[in-house]
Amino acid sequence: MQLELPTVPAPGGNYVAAKRVGEIIYLAGVISTGPEGVIAGTAGNDRTIEEGYAAARACVLSQLAVLQSELGTLDRVAEVLTVNGYVNAAPGFCDSPAVINGASDLLVTVFGEEGRHARAAVGVSALPRHALVEVQMSVRVKP
Repeated sequence: MQLELPTVPAPGGNYVAAKRVGEIIYLAGVISTGPEGVIAGTAGNDRTIEEGYAAARACVLSQLAVLQSELGTLDRVAEVLTVNGYVNAAPGFCDSPAVINGASDLLVTVFGEEGRHARAAVGVSALPRHALVEVQMSVRVKP
C-alpha cells in the first residue's frame, strides 16, 4: 500500500502507548501529527472536513506505528475492535463522523473486513497542543 509509518509518538504524560490484556491491546490516544509537527486547528472554523479527514488518517498511521512496535508486525492484528475519535470542533460543528471516517476508511483499507470496528466520533472544544484530531483504538491480536 506504500504507507509510511511515522516514528512512534512518545507518551505525553504518565501513561503507556499500549496496554495488552490477553488478546486485546488498548492504545492510548494519539493526536494528529505530520512531517511538520502537530496538525492543529478547529474543524468548522479554520479547518475543513477534508483537512480533518487527513488528520484522522494521520492519527491511524501513528497508531499503526505503535502496534508495529508492540507486535513486531501488523500481521499479528486479528481485528480492530474500537475507534474513539475526537475532533477539535467549532461550536455547532456536526460533521465529526465525516472527519473520523479518515481513520475508519484507512483501517478498512489496511485490514479489510477485520478493520471494521465499533466507533465514536465526538466533537470537543479543545485537544492537547490544539490538535485537530485525536484517535484512541483497541485491537485483538492473533495468539
